[in-house]
Amino acid sequence: MRRPPDHEEGAALLTVLLIVAVMAVLAAAALERLKIGTRLTANGGGIEQARAYAMAAETVARYRIGDLIQRDAAKTTLAGNWAGQPTNFPIDGGTALARIDDGGNCFNLNSLVDKAQDGVLTVRPFAVTQFARLMTLLDVPGRDADSLADATADWIDSDAIPLAGGAEDAAYANARVAYLPANTLMADTSEWRAVAGVTPALYARLRPYVCALPVTDLTTINVNTLRREQAPLLAAVVPTLDTARAAAVVEARPEAGWDSLATFWSLPQLAASAADGGRGQVKLATRWFDLTLMVELEGADLEEHALIDAALKPAKIARRSYGEPS
Repeated sequence: MRRPPDHEEGAALLTVLLIVAVMAVLAAAALERLKIGTRLTANGGGIEQARAYAMAAETVARYRIGDLIQRDAAKTTLAGNWAGQPTNFPIDGGTALARIDDGGNCFNLNSLVDKAQDGVLTVRPFAVTQFARLMTLLDVPGRDADSLADATADWIDSDAIPLAGGAEDAAYANARVAYLPANTLMADTSEWRAVAGVTPALYARLRPYVCALPVTDLTTINVNTLRREQAPLLAAVVPTLDTARAAAVVEARPEAGWDSLATFWSLPQLAASAADGGRGQVKLATRWFDLTLMVELEGADLEEHALIDAALKPAKIARRSYGEPS
């Protein structure tokens, strides 16, 4: 048999080496994809298990809140050190942390409208004025505060007629990316960022003081759980107060909380308050509670935020979301 020329043997060897190299790359890619797939499957299983632990923690929190309300339905105080204190739960292969806060001490954006029996949402001017006042207490210029309060009410109400400083369809249709107001209740506080005039800086400033409860009830403040830094909320609903005087009221709270609203309104700082000046919005008990859950399990991290309605018996989850709040 004739021996192939040397240059042909070299070409054949190069072809074999290229084939081997390609096969090695394909094998490495297949192994990497297998590794990723295995990791994703494990993470998926971990997330599902973490959700199961979170659901169990929800049940514990709901019954703990129920016990808190049952001890004294007329008064919710900070006794027992329950508010804002993280509690660790031992779980197999990971850690779980739960924290409960008063979820009602905030301005309810959905209170800017009133809901009729037929479901129509109409602007509530009284609440619009209170919201504008809250913003001015937080150093938003008065004219801007009025416009922002009107625009927020327009975002929620059912009609397409803008208030004096508000914004309806035309204001959003001319945006760089056109959109329309929701004309329904806000499902989450983060929705407020879409309202005309709300900048990232303004949202960051107001975020600790506002919420979107799933009701149109006027904002209520539990003065037995209100923190000093939340004093602007009290000043917003009691127009005779400013932030400093509202903070002094919070600091004057008895260690066990106020036993009656009559005692609260008898404080010297409140002597000038009108008979109807926010009195119906000041409470001694809490209906809404915020629950924060953090679960870490086998490399899977889960963060859950839930709103609990304690007016129901037993207390129930009104809203649930996952991930960091925006």
